[in-house]
Amino acid sequence: MALSQAAFKAEQAIGHGDNATTVQDVTNPGLFPGAAGEGTMKALAWMGKNKVEMIETARPKIMEPRDVILKITGSTVCGSDLHLLHSSVVELQKGDILGHEFCGIVDEVGDQITALKKGQRVVASFQIACGDCYYCKQKLSSQCEKTNANTLENAMYGGRTAGMFGYSHFTGGFAGGQSEYTRVPYGDVNLLPLPDDVPDELGLYLSDVLATSWHCVVDTGVKKGDVVAIWGAGPIGQMAADFSLINGASRVIMIDHNWRLQYVQEKYPHIETIDFSALGKGESVTSKLKEMCNNRGPDVSLECAAGEYAKGWAHYFEIMLGLETDTSEIVNEMISSTRNFGRCGITGVYVGFTNHFNIGSLMERGIRLIGNGQAPVHLYWESLLKMIQDKQIDPLKMVSHRVRLEDLDKVYYKFENKEDGMQKVFAETKFSAPPCKGSPALTRF
Repeated sequence: MALSQAAFKAEQAIGHGDNATTVQDVTNPGLFPGAAGEGTMKALAWMGKNKVEMIETARPKIMEPRDVILKITGSTVCGSDLHLLHSSVVELQKGDILGHEFCGIVDEVGDQITALKKGQRVVASFQIACGDCYYCKQKLSSQCEKTNANTLENAMYGGRTAGMFGYSHFTGGFAGGQSEYTRVPYGDVNLLPLPDDVPDELGLYLSDVLATSWHCVVDTGVKKGDVVAIWGAGPIGQMAADFSLINGASRVIMIDHNWRLQYVQEKYPHIETIDFSALGKGESVTSKLKEMCNNRGPDVSLECAAGEYAKGWAHYFEIMLGLETDTSEIVNEMISSTRNFGRCGITGVYVGFTNHFNIGSLMERGIRLIGNGQAPVHLYWESLLKMIQDKQIDPLKMVSHRVRLEDLDKVYYKFENKEDGMQKVFAETKFSAPPCKGSPALTRF
């Protein structure tokens, strides 16, 4: 927590850039002058390292003419949220409202909003785009130049990402959607209307997980006949497997351990699996994949886990001591497992710097390493919506639990500990419609 707070104080001292065209650092309307509307709401807030709480705070209000206020009807918890819980992502402030995946009903609109009307069902993209900058004109919404003025991110990465909902002041400082109401800047750009034949339980996941999984697959170039290996059997890995097969992959091999592999085997019996915790003496993930793939390795490898989870003691202590922010172990394993001239995509969250990266294997064997974790949602969400309508994909396959917003603090800890077979959740609010067909039964905590 101290590092996160120190980074936020440093940002305040240095000052933001002058590029953003929307207000910054309104992560909780109850904590910022001029942001609070009438009445209160329930929300999930970050309260310190490894601590989140349900709080009651002020409802947001229209602050800019292209704002939309949503009544939230569905949100979820993402593996990316755990990096916030652990303070791996810097510049969190106590009381920040979390949540970057949500859908809802339009409740209020700013004076310049003409395309959306009160009562309309919509889903939000997790990133906030202006709609008219260099990247937005190409629908590369994750890299919008006008919604995040953070100076530290610009210095650290050599450029800024778009602003993001509920993902710290490092990405602009916007209140998230694990709440009853949310303010959406540039609402005419960042909200996609949901048709009547797509219930919230399906449309919600256009916000992030579907676009991220699709981008991971197409950006890494999965094509007909490819053998694809996927590290991480969570929701992103599952949908990446589905999309790999849709794009013509001949085989998909998924690497993970514990009950998550059993979940995948039940939902996707045609997918092969490797339990890295059950390998024999002298075996490794790399040697097993070589054995399964003509002693060459897969054509394409997708990292859908993240850089926070060390397997060995060296990286465990280096992360603990602040000597690196991310472990290179999974990426190294992925590179060494992939065939010569193969492609590797990094979709799991990596926030900073890593040690002991196997750059030699990358260079010598012609491996193409592609960062594709920040999917441009706007580029894909309309076509993905059509895939849902045509029943080409079923997002409910990855959803294990339906929960209440009021229980999200408990859900975070269940999700972190991989308890109760929790994969992906649908969090309902008091504004949600009755469950659709196929939705898991409500679990109360």
